[in-house]
Amino acid sequence: MWGSCHPQSDEDMRECAEIGKSLSRLSQPTILCLLAQSDEPLHGYVIVQQAAYSPMFGGKKPDATGIYRALKRMEEAELVTSEWDTPESGSAKRLFMLTEKGRRCLRRWIDALACYSLTLQEMRVCASTALGIDVPPTPVCSHAAIDYSEAKDPNAQED
Repeated sequence: MWGSCHPQSDEDMRECAEIGKSLSRLSQPTILCLLAQSDEPLHGYVIVQQAAYSPMFGGKKPDATGIYRALKRMEEAELVTSEWDTPESGSAKRLFMLTEKGRRCLRRWIDALACYSLTLQEMRVCASTALGIDVPPTPVCSHAAIDYSEAKDPNAQED
């Protein structure tokens, strides 16, 4: 049996993509949250790594290409800005920062996510009714006990 919130394998995802929180639109609030929580601009690679520990991805590394595409769309929409970090050694990398428009967008996501939650519960009732079964109890998610306001990237260096 697959996990209610997170697929246990790639095979589970192929069987029923809905179990993987695969709603690509939810990458945006994830990225906005990470940037809003950071005191400094973040490299795209760091965003990908930290996103894995967000409620959206629950410990599984997201597709980096999808995150970079979302960052590009968000920059085009002026939700984030970026600049090149060109160290003396190594390759140049983009640093991303949240704009004021991005902060307003994240605030709107708070309400949008509440509406999604209500809609999803209504859909659970509809699906259960269609199958002639009682609505199953809301699953207990493995990430529900994590305080994401204090969650840190396990690869981050301590000062």
